[in-house]
Amino acid sequence: MSSRLQIIVIGAGAAGLIAAAEAAQRNAEVILLEKNSKTGVKILMSGGTRCNVTHNADAKGVLPAFGHAGRFLQPSVGAFSPQQVVQMFTRLGVATKVEATGKIFPESDRAVEVRDALQMQATTAGVRILREQPVRRLIREDSSWKIETDHDTFLADRVIVTAGGRSWPGCGTTGDAYGWLEQLGHTIVPTRPALVPLTGGYDWTRDLSGITLEDCVVTATNKVAGFGNNSAKVEKYRMSRRASWLFTHFGFSGPGAMDVSRIVTLDERRTALRVELDMLPDHSREQIESVLMNTSAKIGRRRVSSVLSDWLPNRLAVAVATQTCGDSMLAELPKSSRRTIITSLKSLPLPISGTRGFAKAEVTAGGVALGEVNPRTMESRVAKGLYVAGEVLDVDGWIGGYNFQAAFSTGRAAGVSSPQA
Repeated sequence: MSSRLQIIVIGAGAAGLIAAAEAAQRNAEVILLEKNSKTGVKILMSGGTRCNVTHNADAKGVLPAFGHAGRFLQPSVGAFSPQQVVQMFTRLGVATKVEATGKIFPESDRAVEVRDALQMQATTAGVRILREQPVRRLIREDSSWKIETDHDTFLADRVIVTAGGRSWPGCGTTGDAYGWLEQLGHTIVPTRPALVPLTGGYDWTRDLSGITLEDCVVTATNKVAGFGNNSAKVEKYRMSRRASWLFTHFGFSGPGAMDVSRIVTLDERRTALRVELDMLPDHSREQIESVLMNTSAKIGRRRVSSVLSDWLPNRLAVAVATQTCGDSMLAELPKSSRRTIITSLKSLPLPISGTRGFAKAEVTAGGVALGEVNPRTMESRVAKGLYVAGEVLDVDGWIGGYNFQAAFSTGRAAGVSSPQA
C-alpha cells in the first residue's frame, strides 16, 4: 500500500475538481468519485452553457452577496479571490472577459472549456477520476474512512465532501451528502431553493410574459419565526437588488427575481412576505409627478400610456396605465389617479405564491451548518479528517458568478489543508 496520504474527494463539480487538484499537487494520492458519467455537469449547464466563473470584484467586494455566510467565507475567499480565479483560468489556457454587469465568462462563451480546464488540472496533478460511482455510505473507522459506492469500497485517510446540494437535480445533485453528514453528527440547516424563478403576480403581469425591465429595484421582506429554542422569536429579513426583471407566464424571473428568492423561500406560508418593484429607480416620485403634470399642461390629450412608454417597454406602459387609470388622457387624470400611477411605478406590490422549486433553482440555500466547519481549512469540527466544501455548505449567493467563486474558494481551502492535517 502506498505511503502517501490517501484522500477521497466525493463529487466532481467546481469545488471537487479544484479540491482534488490542490490535494494531489501536495503529494497526496487522490481519488475523485463522481456519480455521473461525466464531470462538472452543473458547470456545463450554468450561465446558459457559458459558465459565469466569478464576479469582477475583489475578495471583500463579493462577500456581501452571501448574507449570513459572508463572514464564514472571508478566509477562503481572501486566500483565493476572484482575481486569482481569473489567473488560474488564464494559466490553464482559458481566456476570460468581463461583461457590463460585472459577470466574468470564458471569452469563448463555452462552459465546456471551463470544465475541461479544471479536469485537466486535476488529472495532470495525478488525480484518479472515477465516474459512475454514486456514494451510498460514508463511515468513520478508527483513524480512517470507508466510502461505499454502488460498485466498490474505498479506504482513505481524509475525505473531502463536495457533493453539492439539491438544485438542478437533473444534474445528479439530489442532496445525497446530507444524510451521510447528519449521521456523522453534522447539523443540516433546512434546505430550500435559491436563485430560482418566482411564481405569482397578477393576470395582467402574466400577460406580459417575455417583457424585460433592464433596470429596476426589487425589494423583498419576510418575517419568519425562529426554530427550536428560539421558536418564539420572529426575525425580519430584507433584501433589495437592482437588476433586470423578466415577466413570465408563471410569474417572474431574471436576476432581480432570482436574487430575492432566498427571502421568499424562508417561509413556505409566505403570510408575512412582501415584494415590491421600483420600475424607475433613477426617477423620484416628485420627478415623475412633474413630468405628468407638465405634459398634461402642454399636451392634455396625450394618453398616460404614451408618457409611460418613454420610460417603459410599450406593452408594460399600456398595462400599467390601464390598470391604474384606464389609460385615460392626461387632462382627465385626477390627482388620486396620478398618485396611484406613481405608486405603481415606484413600489408596485407583487403577490408571490411560491417558486419553481429545486428543479429550476441554480443553487441550494441551507445545508451543513457553518459553525461546524473550520472556515480556514474546511475541516469538520465534528469529525476529524472530514472536509466539507461547495454547495453542500449553508452558503448561497447572488446571481453573477458568486456561487462558483464560493465553490472554488472553499474547494481550494479543503484541497490545500487536507494533506497537511
